[in-house]
Amino acid sequence: VQLQASGGGLVQAGGSLRLSCAASGRTLRDYYYTGWFREAPGKEREFVARIRRDGDRAYADSVKGRFTISRDNAKNMVYLQMNGLKPEDTATYFCAVRSIMTAPWGNWGQGTQVTVSS
Repeated sequence: VQLQASGGGLVQAGGSLRLSCAASGRTLRDYYYTGWFREAPGKEREFVARIRRDGDRAYADSVKGRFTISRDNAKNMVYLQMNGLKPEDTATYFCAVRSIMTAPWGNWGQGTQVTVSS
């Protein structure tokens, strides 16, 4: 599957953005997990959120209650609704998949930049 993230931009603290992850080549529901990660300058890539094939969701503690991951099976897309954005959310955001529960994350697509000003 090929993944393409989009929807990033510049927003003030407290604002909202919705990121989209478009998949082509395979159906996202073929994968056990679809997830969002982010990478800030000088920091390692970190987990943000994931949605399981059956719809179960999980979030990093830093975004819990502010971000929501969702999937549109008809459009073969996954979204990340980000509310209450903080300057520390500034990063490049990527989507990825895991084919089975024990597989590593892969199929990293091009990320989308999110910048939150204070």
